Amino acid sequence: MKIIICWALSIISVAPCKGQKTATELLRQALAEQGNPEYRDNEVTLLPSAAEKYADLLQCIDSARHFVHLEYFIFRRDSVGNAFLHLLHKKVNEGVEVRLLIDAYGNYKSPIAMKQEHLDSIRALGINVQIFDPLHFPWIQNMLHRDHRKIVVVDGEVAFTGGMNIADYYERGTERTGRWRDMQIRLQGPIVNEFESIFAQIWHKTTGEELDNLKYCNKAEAAGDKLISVVNREPKKLSRKMRKAFVSALDVAQREVRIVNPYPTNTHSVRRAMKRLLRRGVRLQIMVSSSMDNRITPEVVAIEMKRMMRRGAEVYYYEGGFHHTKVMMVDDELCSIGTANFDGRSLRYDYEVNVFVFSPQTTLQLNTIFNADLQNSVLLTPNNFKQRFSLRRRFIGRLFQPIKGLL
Repeated sequence: MKIIICWALSIISVAPCKGQKTATELLRQALAEQGNPEYRDNEVTLLPSAAEKYADLLQCIDSARHFVHLEYFIFRRDSVGNAFLHLLHKKVNEGVEVRLLIDAYGNYKSPIAMKQEHLDSIRALGINVQIFDPLHFPWIQNMLHRDHRKIVVVDGEVAFTGGMNIADYYERGTERTGRWRDMQIRLQGPIVNEFESIFAQIWHKTTGEELDNLKYCNKAEAAGDKLISVVNREPKKLSRKMRKAFVSALDVAQREVRIVNPYPTNTHSVRRAMKRLLRRGVRLQIMVSSSMDNRITPEVVAIEMKRMMRRGAEVYYYEGGFHHTKVMMVDDELCSIGTANFDGRSLRYDYEVNVFVFSPQTTLQLNTIFNADLQNSVLLTPNNFKQRFSLRRRFIGRLFQPIKGLL
């Protein structure tokens, strides 16, 4: 009888029965079974603005003694990018090894892209800059598997990741989107070894240079009390890892899930997990931006959000600019922060990395930011959906639904 009662309560998602595993316990087990490494004794520092991220990262790089490894989807030739290049040149002159990897497609999309003459001038400074998967005519073969990660490792002791690239619009905004919002994190502890390993793998894939583990890894020591699992998505090799991790996080939730993501068009497996969650009576809140940095995607997102709203999700449209943040909070117990979007590109094609932090403290920090952002957001309803999205925009959204995984 007790087993039946526990099962019934789990279906309607009230507090777990005595003896029932928590979301943390269930997700740790699922991620381990999926082959995702787990690290203890780490410290996590949230950097919820570009000003904080760039200041912290520049200071950390300035303190480097041995090496700096950077991997970015976009690294622009603007005031922010030039500030980093100036500092990296200074560190090279001090004897620090600097390796910089930039995705070719991310670079190509930039209106001030790194051209060959710029790359040559950077290399002349002693910075080993490389382009991941250079674009070649007819380009179609280069369009799918892009390196969307944002990783920095300094001396094997500190790592950074999150949604922010190196670009001035994170500080200044753009005419199209207004102010940009995003999240970056600084990591310290044994988990840094995993991020160095991730960088080393794609650096070897790009350049053929194999980085010595003894030289660059195993330098990080215990730095805090945070338990963290790392989900590293690589096309073909680890192609389903991120999808499985997100689905598992949704499936173990017992009370509430909150998601902030710029492009939540979802994949079939993620959408089904959200539907299961809502049927169990778990509260689902999704925050998406009113303004976005590309065309068509807002309309496609709108159709998906309408469907989730109809199934019981609370969808909030953030009005304070472009919210590029990629976070998820589950049951006030754990959270995910990283580079992956809830869309087909991130979950089916691109190189991505997310961390799952099993910490009520870190989760509370993200929930506090979420609550503040709610004050500048509008709840989506059947009535204001039609006011927000004209018939033409709704038609465009439905028209491009079949190819949303490529947007």
